[in-house]
Amino acid sequence: MTRFVAEVSSNHHRDVDRALAFVETASRLGCAAVKFQLFKVDELFTPEILARSPKHRARSHWELPEEFLPALAARSRDLGIQFACTPFSLRAVDVLQPHVDFYKIASYELPWADLLRACARTGKPVVLATGMATLDEVVRAADILRGAGCADPLLLHCTSGYPTPVEQCNLAAIETIRQATRARAGWSDHSVSPAVIYRAVHRWRAEMVEFHLDLDGTGAEFDAGHCWLPKQIGPAIETVLHGVAADGTGDKTPVDVEMADREWRADPTDGLRPTLAIRKTWNP
Repeated sequence: MTRFVAEVSSNHHRDVDRALAFVETASRLGCAAVKFQLFKVDELFTPEILARSPKHRARSHWELPEEFLPALAARSRDLGIQFACTPFSLRAVDVLQPHVDFYKIASYELPWADLLRACARTGKPVVLATGMATLDEVVRAADILRGAGCADPLLLHCTSGYPTPVEQCNLAAIETIRQATRARAGWSDHSVSPAVIYRAVHRWRAEMVEFHLDLDGTGAEFDAGHCWLPKQIGPAIETVLHGVAADGTGDKTPVDVEMADREWRADPTDGLRPTLAIRKTWNP
């Protein structure tokens, strides 16, 4: 069954109550996990970029306070969903280890073999986004994760456009990644399109769908256009998860609602309905 993961990204306003509200909303929407990001700008960008770019320095206002982690992890587990986080430094891997159920590595960090190895060596599951990557780069990253101890990585096809035009989602690459790496595969969404979500799940069998969530349109990343509001993503998740109930066991045998009509099928002796046994005893 497809697992939905709500990506909070930097929409938490550095407010612990708002961050906890994301956890609660993710649970209410039917998500299997909620995910945050752990970075510090001076561990994310080089000094020369920070010296020249006020825009990049301003991202310090998006940093998740590390002291929030225990409360976020505890609330997630209380609600029966997993807590995950993306580390953007080797230090962050260690900080997160006591708290996360799995690591998510971002597309921008896919080439960083040391980070992949550090996550894998913790023994925790690893999910890797593959935006901007070539297939050779994805295969190499999967091999690095496995070589460092993550035997079963989950690779998310992703288009790193914010937002992503539907025609550039290239969902068929989910299967390309699955075949090339022999790994589980899914979709990290930036399209904010229910049609894309349905196609990723029903046509390309995405085992995980990650999406960016905002609570109310005031999050730091909402104006970029790649974040879903609860009223948008809720019906999409409900449709996907409700449809799972229709799968059944796969056994071809009459089910309860059919049983009463079996005797009203055509009798093989003359092709007329109902069967001979019913004809003899039936009264209107």
